[in-house]
Amino acid sequence: MTAIRNVLFIMCDQLRRDHLACYGHPYMRTRNIDTLAARGVRFDNAYVSSGVCGPSRMSYYTGRTMTSHGANWNRVPMSIGEITLGEYLLRHGRSLALAGKTHVQADASGMERLEIGRDSPLGLRLSAGSFVELDRYDGHHEPGRESGYPAYLRAHGYASDRPWSDYVISVEDDRGEVRSGWQMRNVRWPSRVAEPHSETAYMTDQAIRHIEQQGDEPWALHLSYVKPHWPYVAPHPYHDMYSLDQCLPLVRHTAELDNAHPVTAAYRQHEESVNFSRDEVSNTVRPIYQGLIQQIDDHLGRLWDVLDRLNRWDDTLIVLTADHGDFLGDHWLGEKEQFYDTVQRVPMVVYDPSPEANATRGTAEARFTSCIDVVPTVLEALGLPSCEERIEGKSLLPLLRDTLTQENGWRDYVVSELDYSFRGARLTLGRAPHECRGWMVRDARWKYVHWLGYRPQLFDLEADPNEFIDLGGERTHEATRTQMHAKLVDWHATLKQRVTIDDAGVASRTNTHRDWGVFFGEW
Repeated sequence: MTAIRNVLFIMCDQLRRDHLACYGHPYMRTRNIDTLAARGVRFDNAYVSSGVCGPSRMSYYTGRTMTSHGANWNRVPMSIGEITLGEYLLRHGRSLALAGKTHVQADASGMERLEIGRDSPLGLRLSAGSFVELDRYDGHHEPGRESGYPAYLRAHGYASDRPWSDYVISVEDDRGEVRSGWQMRNVRWPSRVAEPHSETAYMTDQAIRHIEQQGDEPWALHLSYVKPHWPYVAPHPYHDMYSLDQCLPLVRHTAELDNAHPVTAAYRQHEESVNFSRDEVSNTVRPIYQGLIQQIDDHLGRLWDVLDRLNRWDDTLIVLTADHGDFLGDHWLGEKEQFYDTVQRVPMVVYDPSPEANATRGTAEARFTSCIDVVPTVLEALGLPSCEERIEGKSLLPLLRDTLTQENGWRDYVVSELDYSFRGARLTLGRAPHECRGWMVRDARWKYVHWLGYRPQLFDLEADPNEFIDLGGERTHEATRTQMHAKLVDWHATLKQRVTIDDAGVASRTNTHRDWGVFFGEW
């Protein structure tokens, strides 16, 4: 039996770890996320398995690495052979509701091959990643039938066939002219929607309504905010809540541009990197980015109040994290993807209501964790089978409850991956799609990146925590590179490829050929 009956899995899109007060930001007023950290555990070295929305989220949802689940870019379908957290819960009479973004893409060819109708109950479930979609909203384009947000906006007076484009991500300048928030120069003005009708407010409303409707029945909910991801348009008053002098200084150095790694140099030629390398752009966007984070935190306060009123703090496991960070001009880059900690190292705060977790409340955990750890954590918390033949992550409960023993140990490094074949960098470098892969392995001191077809990168995080100096070509560090590459090889050997039979099944069949009438090797 477990004290945990419910699960609240909160994800923010493109939220930087260093932009929360509990992670050290000197000006952010994220009191509600800080409250969660005070009640739970703040993981200081949490990493994603890829710094891209789609593959990162599929790893969160399956507990498996990008290499294993195969969805290596946005809108690349994950094979219907993969099992998500929603399906694991469904096997045991539970469901996983969704309010917000997933990036799950239907494996249409797989369903066609198996003659599964897209509109059949099974086809619909697989297309949704086994989420029960209360409101699916990806926030990067005009929503379709999957979301009730457009109708909601029109019902509140935003008369348009494209209310997201015309109001949510549009602004009015000082002369009253409508401008698009896709152009970052315009995000200094507030969104044309009132704050109560904004994306963050709307999705919080969906989450609250669902929790209230469950009564005393157990529930599991994935609340997935689309912010602070671009377009960086914030409603009033969040568009000017922070000033530039309340933003973190840019983390970049001109030395990074000298003899830069070819892949990183190619990324710096992308439009977003060229623009974010200009002070005018980064100075405009950074305060708005912080305002969008503040808005999320304020609405989480509404959600915390509901949990208080319903006594759900007593029996709800809460995980709050992000799918990756955002460069915002750091390292002369925009967007995400590259292997700097700015993007790969994410916030992760976990609240375990069980009395066994009392000893760790309000603490910071320095051991390496990964996004693939969420699924096994939820399964163990709910007392469900661990499915270790498939899941590659580790349950965080031993860290939350301080029960880790020397025998079961913990990882001393993390790995992340990138497939940049869909990006302009591939064309700049003249690479074929199958030649565009990179792998990062990071331990307590070193970060090593293996690039297919190019020299590696190496950073000494003890001497160079900002990752300015690339030692990947230095002869004096050849031994270190060899050691780090060996960790990458060892990691690859641990991936779970035999997923059709569990370890107990293997054990029951080990050395049993005689029982089956097979007598090879006899004299």
